[in-house]
Amino acid sequence: QVQLVESGGGLVQAGGSLRLSCAASGRTFSVFAMGWFRQAPGNEREFVAGIKSTGDVTNYADSVKGRFTISRDNAKNTVYLQMNNLKPDDTAVYYCASDRRAFRRTVVDDQNEYGSWGQGTQVTVSS
Repeated sequence: QVQLVESGGGLVQAGGSLRLSCAASGRTFSVFAMGWFRQAPGNEREFVAGIKSTGDVTNYADSVKGRFTISRDNAKNTVYLQMNNLKPDDTAVYYCASDRRAFRRTVVDDQNEYGSWGQGTQVTVSS
């Protein structure tokens, strides 16, 4: 089992930027894809971005393409989400998650394929 701890959330004005981090411990980080999800009040949790274990393949929700960038540092067991040009609709609790399957060749957006989750970090974007 892997333990995930997110950080970097906060309050920002529309058009601003935040960088989320997710530190992993407890199992080999570098062989699992990682994902970021978010959940706004009254909404279901949704996929935001994902990155393959090797870092060379990424996947984004249409709503964040061109504004968010996911990356990872396997030496530091950390995955990042750089969020630029933030909008009020981006307001949510953001969660990082680890893929259930090692060495998956693709990046999946189905939350059921992710087996370990962090506690979440709040991102609030004011207009």
